[in-house]
Amino acid sequence: MPASQTPGSKPKLLAGGNPQIAKADGDAPVQEYICAIPGWRRDVAHKLDELISHAVPSVHKGVRWNSPMYGIEGQGWFVGFHVFANYVKVTFFKGTSLRPIPPGGAAKEARWIDIRECDLDDEQLVRWLKQAAAIPGWGKS
Repeated sequence: MPASQTPGSKPKLLAGGNPQIAKADGDAPVQEYICAIPGWRRDVAHKLDELISHAVPSVHKGVRWNSPMYGIEGQGWFVGFHVFANYVKVTFFKGTSLRPIPPGGAAKEARWIDIRECDLDDEQLVRWLKQAAAIPGWGKS
Protein backbone atom coordinates (compact mmCIF):
# COMPACT_ATOMS: atom_id res chain seq x y z
CA MET A 1 0.00 0.00 0.00
CA PRO A 2 1.44 3.41 -0.89
CA ALA A 3 2.60 5.47 2.09
CA SER A 4 -0.04 8.08 1.22
CA GLN A 5 -2.83 5.50 1.55
CA THR A 6 -4.24 4.33 4.86
CA PRO A 7 -6.28 1.14 5.39
CA GLY A 8 -9.87 1.65 4.25
CA SER A 9 -9.08 4.84 2.32
CA LYS A 10 -9.61 5.29 -1.38
CA PRO A 11 -6.50 5.08 -3.57
CA LYS A 12 -4.95 8.35 -4.66
CA LEU A 13 -5.81 9.29 -8.25
CA LEU A 14 -2.82 10.13 -10.40
CA ALA A 15 -2.82 12.11 -13.66
CA GLY A 16 -5.82 11.35 -15.85
CA GLY A 17 -7.68 9.60 -13.03
CA ASN A 18 -5.38 6.57 -12.90
CA PRO A 19 -5.56 4.99 -9.40
CA GLN A 20 -2.33 4.52 -7.45
CA ILE A 21 -2.35 0.89 -6.38
CA ALA A 22 0.67 -0.90 -4.91
CA LYS A 23 2.26 -3.76 -6.82
CA ALA A 24 0.38 -6.93 -5.90
CA ASP A 25 -0.87 -10.21 -7.34
CA GLY A 26 -4.41 -11.52 -7.45
CA ASP A 27 -7.91 -10.35 -8.24
CA ALA A 28 -8.31 -8.14 -5.13
CA PRO A 29 -5.81 -5.41 -6.14
CA VAL A 30 -7.22 -5.38 -9.68
CA GLN A 31 -10.74 -4.91 -8.30
CA GLU A 32 -9.47 -2.17 -5.95
CA TYR A 33 -7.97 -0.41 -8.96
CA ILE A 34 -11.18 -0.73 -11.01
CA CYS A 35 -13.40 0.49 -8.16
CA ALA A 36 -11.26 3.62 -7.75
CA ILE A 37 -11.49 4.68 -11.41
CA PRO A 38 -13.72 7.72 -11.88
CA GLY A 39 -16.65 8.02 -14.31
CA TRP A 40 -17.33 6.06 -17.47
CA ARG A 41 -13.77 4.67 -17.54
CA ARG A 42 -14.69 2.48 -14.54
CA ASP A 43 -17.39 0.80 -16.65
CA VAL A 44 -14.89 0.21 -19.47
CA ALA A 45 -12.32 -1.23 -17.03
CA HIS A 46 -14.93 -3.48 -15.42
CA LYS A 47 -16.01 -4.74 -18.86
CA LEU A 48 -12.38 -5.36 -19.84
CA ASP A 49 -11.75 -7.34 -16.66
CA GLU A 50 -14.91 -9.36 -17.26
CA LEU A 51 -14.03 -10.09 -20.92
CA ILE A 52 -10.47 -11.12 -20.04
CA SER A 53 -11.64 -13.38 -17.19
CA HIS A 54 -14.21 -15.12 -19.42
CA ALA A 55 -11.98 -15.39 -22.50
CA VAL A 56 -9.06 -16.77 -20.46
CA PRO A 57 -10.41 -18.66 -17.42
CA SER A 58 -6.88 -19.54 -16.21
CA VAL A 59 -5.78 -15.89 -16.18
CA HIS A 60 -3.42 -14.66 -13.46
CA LYS A 61 -4.10 -11.06 -12.39
CA GLY A 62 -1.94 -8.45 -10.75
CA VAL A 63 -1.17 -4.76 -10.57
CA ARG A 64 2.15 -3.44 -11.84
CA TRP A 65 3.09 0.22 -12.43
CA ASN A 66 -0.45 1.33 -11.42
CA SER A 67 -2.00 -0.83 -14.14
CA PRO A 68 -3.95 -4.10 -14.04
CA MET A 69 -2.00 -6.87 -15.75
CA TYR A 70 -3.21 -10.25 -16.98
CA GLY A 71 -1.03 -13.26 -17.67
CA ILE A 72 -0.62 -16.98 -17.62
CA GLU A 73 1.44 -18.45 -14.77
CA GLY A 74 4.93 -19.27 -16.04
CA GLN A 75 4.22 -17.69 -19.43
CA GLY A 76 4.22 -13.97 -18.58
CA TRP A 77 1.82 -11.07 -18.99
CA PHE A 78 -0.17 -10.89 -22.23
CA VAL A 79 -2.32 -7.77 -21.72
CA GLY A 80 -2.73 -4.81 -19.41
CA PHE A 81 -4.61 -1.56 -19.32
CA HIS A 82 -4.07 1.96 -18.02
CA VAL A 83 -6.50 4.83 -17.44
CA PHE A 84 -6.03 8.22 -19.05
CA ALA A 85 -8.25 11.31 -18.93
CA ASN A 86 -10.15 10.55 -22.17
CA TYR A 87 -9.59 6.84 -22.80
CA VAL A 88 -8.46 3.49 -21.45
CA LYS A 89 -5.30 2.18 -23.13
CA VAL A 90 -5.27 -1.61 -23.64
CA THR A 91 -1.79 -2.98 -24.40
CA PHE A 92 -1.11 -6.40 -25.91
CA PHE A 93 2.53 -7.02 -24.98
CA LYS A 94 3.16 -9.33 -27.96
CA GLY A 95 0.68 -7.51 -30.21
CA THR A 96 2.70 -8.00 -33.41
CA SER A 97 1.85 -11.71 -33.14
CA LEU A 98 -1.92 -11.09 -33.20
CA ARG A 99 -4.10 -11.26 -36.32
CA PRO A 100 -5.19 -8.80 -37.33
CA ILE A 101 -2.53 -6.70 -35.63
CA PRO A 102 -4.24 -4.20 -33.30
CA PRO A 103 -4.38 -0.89 -35.19
CA GLY A 104 -3.34 1.48 -32.40
CA GLY A 105 0.07 2.58 -31.19
CA ALA A 106 3.22 0.50 -31.35
CA ALA A 107 6.48 -0.05 -29.48
CA LYS A 108 8.71 -3.02 -30.37
CA GLU A 109 6.39 -6.07 -30.13
CA ALA A 110 3.63 -4.29 -28.20
CA ARG A 111 0.47 -2.91 -29.79
CA TRP A 112 -2.26 -0.98 -28.05
CA ILE A 113 -5.69 0.39 -28.62
CA ASP A 114 -7.33 3.37 -26.96
CA ILE A 115 -10.90 2.73 -25.86
CA ARG A 116 -13.11 5.77 -25.51
CA GLU A 117 -16.60 5.92 -24.02
CA CYS A 118 -19.01 3.51 -25.79
CA ASP A 119 -16.19 2.35 -28.10
CA LEU A 120 -15.49 -1.26 -27.06
CA ASP A 121 -15.57 -3.95 -29.76
CA ASP A 122 -16.13 -6.99 -27.52
CA GLU A 123 -15.89 -9.61 -30.27
CA GLN A 124 -12.57 -8.41 -31.70
CA LEU A 125 -11.13 -7.88 -28.25
CA VAL A 126 -11.98 -11.45 -27.22
CA ARG A 127 -10.32 -12.82 -30.39
CA TRP A 128 -7.14 -10.88 -29.56
CA LEU A 129 -7.26 -11.94 -25.90
CA LYS A 130 -7.47 -15.63 -26.77
CA GLN A 131 -4.61 -15.31 -29.24
CA ALA A 132 -2.47 -13.29 -26.82
CA ALA A 133 -2.98 -15.77 -23.96
CA ALA A 134 -1.85 -18.67 -26.19
CA ILE A 135 1.64 -17.25 -26.85
CA PRO A 136 4.51 -16.58 -24.43
CA GLY A 137 3.94 -13.21 -22.80
CA TRP A 138 6.12 -10.47 -21.38
CA GLY A 139 8.06 -10.72 -18.13
CA LYS A 140 7.06 -13.05 -15.36
CA SER A 141 3.46 -13.25 -14.23
